[in-house]
Amino acid sequence: MSKLIPTNQFKTVIEYAPLISIDLITMYQDKVLLGKRVNKPALDYYFTTGGIVRKNESFKKAKKRIAKDELGIELTKEPKFIGVFEHFYEDSIFDGISTHYVNHGYLLKLDKKLVDLPKEQHSLYKWFEIDELLKSNEVHKYVKDYFKNFNLEVGENR
Repeated sequence: MSKLIPTNQFKTVIEYAPLISIDLITMYQDKVLLGKRVNKPALDYYFTTGGIVRKNESFKKAKKRIAKDELGIELTKEPKFIGVFEHFYEDSIFDGISTHYVNHGYLLKLDKKLVDLPKEQHSLYKWFEIDELLKSNEVHKYVKDYFKNFNLEVGENR
């Protein structure tokens, strides 16, 4: 949940407006890092790391903050922008309210495999091969869309 605005105001935002967000599609060699979500929406699904863009925060600063908060790393190179996606969920962190994200996807290629990852948003992490994540019922459909619709292929990530 947002640490910048009170819960009741954040609830109103989610109820009436889309959230602007960033997903970091994190890869090491030919594997994709996904975490099992501990919050709604997408609770208990494997999903990419990411977060909302805060008011008056540039995308550059948001990417750095999200990389630090979600991956525990300092972002040293610019991730590759892959597109804008809309994510619609029937639920949210608030009962009876749906969530709409206008999501900006970025491909982040790592030079080393991450092992000690934050647990605030994801209970456990797994490195997936692309074919494996596309077939898994535990991986959320919006994650699969990054690879189906925008042709993120293994060869591109070597």
